[in-house]
Amino acid sequence: MCGIWALFGSDECLSVQCLSAMKIAHRGPDAFRFENVNGFTNCCFGFHRLAVVDQLYGMQPIRVKKFPYLWLCYNGEIYNFKQLQKQFGFEFQTLVDGEVILHLYNRGGIEQTASMLDGVFAFILLDTANRKVFLARDTYGVRPLFKVLTDDGFLGVCSEAKGLINLKHSTSLCPKVEPFLPGHYEVLDLKPSGKVASVELVKFHSYKDEPLHVACDTVETLPSGSFDLETVKSNIRILFENAVRKRLMAHRRIGCLLSGGLDSSLVAAVLLKLMKEININYPLQTFAIGMENSPDLLAARKVAAHIGSEHHEVIFNSEEGIQAIEEVIFSLETYDITTIRASIGMYLVSKYIRKKTDSVVIFSGEGSDELTQGYIYFHKAPSPEEAAEESERLLKELYLFDVLRADRTTAAHGLELRVPFLDHRFTSYYLSLPAELRIPKNGIEKYLLRQSFEDTNLLPKEILWRPKEAFSDGIASVKKSWFSILQDYIDQQVDDLLLEKAVEKYPFNPPKTKESYYYRQIFEKHYSGQSSWLPHYWMPRWVKATDPSARTLKHYKSAAQE
Repeated sequence: MCGIWALFGSDECLSVQCLSAMKIAHRGPDAFRFENVNGFTNCCFGFHRLAVVDQLYGMQPIRVKKFPYLWLCYNGEIYNFKQLQKQFGFEFQTLVDGEVILHLYNRGGIEQTASMLDGVFAFILLDTANRKVFLARDTYGVRPLFKVLTDDGFLGVCSEAKGLINLKHSTSLCPKVEPFLPGHYEVLDLKPSGKVASVELVKFHSYKDEPLHVACDTVETLPSGSFDLETVKSNIRILFENAVRKRLMAHRRIGCLLSGGLDSSLVAAVLLKLMKEININYPLQTFAIGMENSPDLLAARKVAAHIGSEHHEVIFNSEEGIQAIEEVIFSLETYDITTIRASIGMYLVSKYIRKKTDSVVIFSGEGSDELTQGYIYFHKAPSPEEAAEESERLLKELYLFDVLRADRTTAAHGLELRVPFLDHRFTSYYLSLPAELRIPKNGIEKYLLRQSFEDTNLLPKEILWRPKEAFSDGIASVKKSWFSILQDYIDQQVDDLLLEKAVEKYPFNPPKTKESYYYRQIFEKHYSGQSSWLPHYWMPRWVKATDPSARTLKHYKSAAQE
């Protein structure tokens, strides 16, 4: 996890522009570099480093003697870099996983490069010999990337939008900053003036397709075309374990978020098992957050005791949560209701990890709800086919919601997030299964995933079959959820008259509740006029919901009352 920033064709003084690069300093607390491009005095790179691999030669932009005309600034982890090196006979100059991007590009161009990378990444690749700039982002957008491109060819690129919104440019007072689409690469021509012109934007991978890099994966070839239940369950276990194993690549201490729900518990249990197998000589630290006696804290305690982790509990009160709202919205760069609610706990636990421990590489369970149909409203899906379509829509939009939350709340405190449920091969296999296999069964969501791990003894049975809790709700008590606490506070902060006039003030995605109005006010204070970053609010489907909280859904209420 690092912060990348680059400008091409700047009309303004670079020493002034580079102040914007400091807005993402939190992403890389270990080192900073600002470097001009030879022969292009108005082009430059900025890099904030979190040193996870190759402490000595890991600074960026990466340049190697073999390709003096290539400049690479990237944020991410390439899990198959050693396999690619072996397969193609690449001679590496450093121990940095990202160096493989230079070799792949030299060998087969940008399309093959992006398609062969097994990992999470956002990168800027400059080829001064051929006068090209390339941008690319991983399939699910686990690593963030924003860009601004003006009509006259000024390009700015950054890990977070906050590093671009105050850039100065002669022809535009407020250039449009937008997220770079996941699963795409863009080719731009670099002119002698340092300005650029976009040539093409290409989708290089669809999450339903088996990735090209399977050819150099470490896991054995799976039985294909068979949807026999035992075979499917075995394949799910093999691929999930493989997803966790490849993410153990780190020279810094590994930890794991543990809410006590199915997803984070599975990640923690498999992670600890694999750490023992490869003789990692420190205990796995797991981290849970909640209010006193919250369901998540109690469940996480059971899991930690079962798997034998060094468990940490972070207890916060309503005042601490409310005080964090503004800094959380600033970090997130969104005003989405459920994203903000769920981010408070994750932001506070990340703050604790950074201050009180030496864990830096943090595993988490993001992506499972979208992939395995874990949201409670999936019980209301009209058909397995519609449920499958909804699952794919959620995966496509992860970069706007849960993946955004997970990245920003951890990156705000200089931590690196790893999300095995979004492994390319695991997700493409799961999505290839018949729609009727993936739906909730017997009133239980994620039935197939739970079934697959039933006889492994990885988790206590009550955790393996624990019903879904929304993260923002699980951290509070059942009696009064976190969203109720928030609304009670916000009710005093937003006048009824303000809400009545919300459509006039905020015509795009107008707030419909006092809570959403409160968040929008804070967002506009920091990111005025940038409301289009969020195309729509996250809301459950097939139910008449006015609030995204799981606790407002009929299925949840009846389950809680039983």
